[in-house]
Amino acid sequence: QVQLVESGGGLVQAGGSLRLSCAASGRTFSTYAVGWFRQAPGKEREFVAAISWSPYYADSVKGRFTISRDNAKNTVYLLMNSLKPEDTAVYYCAADPNPIAAMTRRYDYWGQGTQVTVSS
Repeated sequence: QVQLVESGGGLVQAGGSLRLSCAASGRTFSTYAVGWFRQAPGKEREFVAAISWSPYYADSVKGRFTISRDNAKNTVYLLMNSLKPEDTAVYYCAADPNPIAAMTRRYDYWGQGTQVTVSS
């Protein structure tokens, strides 16, 4: 069993940056696929980024967001630069022991989410 806790969300002006963290406990997840998703009010949850053997990004965030992992800290990060109001959402991290999950986007474990609000 893996527990995931997101942090780092908040309120930021357009053009600003935030770094989200996804900390795992219960199991070392250095070989897990880890993904970030987001859900805005009234919209479906959407894929943002993932990492396993390689990083993967949604087109809407490519070039602005960077996913990385620190295995020593059992943590995956999402650095978000050049934020836009349309990036406003609750951001969730997810993990799966199968590295293929980074491409299939099917994950067993989910965090509770962290709110990101970008003001114009």
